[in-house]
Amino acid sequence: MNSAIIKTQNLRFSYTAAEPPAPVVLDGVDLEIEAGSFVAVLGHNGSGKSTLAKHMNAILLPSGGKVYVDGIDTVDEDRLLDIRRTVGMVFQNPDNQIVANVVEEDVAFAPENLGVPPAEIRERVDKALKQVGMYQYREHAPHLLSGGQKQRVAIAGVIAMAPRCIVLDEPTAMLDPIGRSEVLRTIKDLNRAAGVTVVLITHHMDEAAQADRLVVMSGGHIIADGPPREVFQRVEDLKAVGLTVPETTELLWQLRQEGLDVPLDALTDEECAQALYGLLCGEARPENHQSQ
Repeated sequence: MNSAIIKTQNLRFSYTAAEPPAPVVLDGVDLEIEAGSFVAVLGHNGSGKSTLAKHMNAILLPSGGKVYVDGIDTVDEDRLLDIRRTVGMVFQNPDNQIVANVVEEDVAFAPENLGVPPAEIRERVDKALKQVGMYQYREHAPHLLSGGQKQRVAIAGVIAMAPRCIVLDEPTAMLDPIGRSEVLRTIKDLNRAAGVTVVLITHHMDEAAQADRLVVMSGGHIIADGPPREVFQRVEDLKAVGLTVPETTELLWQLRQEGLDVPLDALTDEECAQALYGLLCGEARPENHQSQ
């Protein structure tokens, strides 16, 4: 039995252009997102990653190929509400998603539109705000919150719709490091504690490294797909399309270029420190032919 909650088959997409031919933004993308997984989609601006995200809850429809959400073809207009209930979207700018003057009223907005009974709305709002660590701000005005707090309220508004999957399109792009950290922690908790499928669109290497699976896009194609620890070892391939790697991997790669036998799979600061400690203690040996 296939447990994919989102599936694309030979997905192609072109925005309409004043003069044909329209540039192809997605060019034959085949991807399956398993229910309950935490997947990061990494790529430069123009790589197609945000366009792919907008296909995941039928904001955009394919120019060619297919997209299925929980088995539903996204071009089926009669099932659009089911698709949007299954996959919620969080965007870059939380100000564009916050619609009310009080935090709890904002979080209640979507469930009210879905016709959820008032008693259940109250329950959902409280639960969602607690999940993102914003319950104590429930009676605050959203415009007085920090960027990270606003984004967590926006995420709570999506959680209150009770989707099985949340797609976040560069949710930390407008945030400072503290706000980014808050939102990343919230995303990981949602996935691990609540079992929500998470698709994180990002161009930040450190964010991508925290996912269970990393999909790298360039020029409308998927060029790498696997655990971050494995994908980031393909340093030359990533550099060839203008992407960097986490600083830990970059440091170890530079050492390997100098002929030192250090592992490339250290992602965290602690793992990198351990590798360097091994090097300083003479555990790492100069190498001439070994390559990763």
